[in-house]
Amino acid sequence: MSGGGASRRLLLVAASAALAGALLAPRSQLLARDPSKGELRSQLAFRVCADPDNLPFSNERGQGFENELARLFADALALPVHYTWHPQTIGFVRNTLGAQLCDVIMAINAAHELVQNTRFYYRSTYVLLYRAADRGTFDSLDSPMAVTARIGIVANTPPATLLERRGLIGNVVTYNLIVDTRVEHPAKQAVEDLAAGRIDMALLWGPIAGYWAKQSPVPLEWVPLRPDPGSNVPMDFRISMGVRYGETEWLETLNRLIREKQKDIDRILDAYGVPLLDARGRLVNPPPWLQATAARGG
Repeated sequence: MSGGGASRRLLLVAASAALAGALLAPRSQLLARDPSKGELRSQLAFRVCADPDNLPFSNERGQGFENELARLFADALALPVHYTWHPQTIGFVRNTLGAQLCDVIMAINAAHELVQNTRFYYRSTYVLLYRAADRGTFDSLDSPMAVTARIGIVANTPPATLLERRGLIGNVVTYNLIVDTRVEHPAKQAVEDLAAGRIDMALLWGPIAGYWAKQSPVPLEWVPLRPDPGSNVPMDFRISMGVRYGETEWLETLNRLIREKQKDIDRILDAYGVPLLDARGRLVNPPPWLQATAARGG
């Protein structure tokens, strides 16, 4: 997910109770079109539901990693890619997948209730982003200097719990969560504010932080955020694709492609700076500064 795109994705589950009726109401009508299978997906195109301006995920120019993943899957199926564009905000699932205008959401929280999830194809984490020049000063929430830091965070995202437990909420500079990405990109703005010195740390969803850090004219670095001991609020999440309920054959097709194309998927994600975790929650593509720290035994 732009600024708060990924964070919104992860937190849309919280809004699912309000939206479930809107999506589930027509489900029986959808399945009634083909009582034997309930398959509504197009056989003529790989139809993707996507945000038109939400880098590093997707945009209308095809520059996001979800655009690349869509091309990868479409090529495997020998189909053209067709998009239905809609800002990634409340109503996204209802107005795209639920309206039968497209057949797959390329990335969505693997626990999302409004869709039928494929197997997850990547796991990533929230990170603490800081200026490379401030390594050793503002690179940890447990640093003595954290009490003086101006800390950027997208509102109501999981890292807020880490700040609350450390008494750092008073240091927070808040960026909006629910936005129209055609006019606002909160997490990207947080990265720009960090580079400009308007904040000292940014706690952001890793795929966004990793991508925009690579674009920054000011060297930026990040470290993964870990949940506090005893906390039930995770900092990492599994990401899958989403399809309509009842489309079992389509789901199985995507699951097969995920298994077959996992190395290609990982290569694309890594090229965009996405922090990738293995099954034990360890980084499989640590950036140079973390590799150097590990080599020193840090």
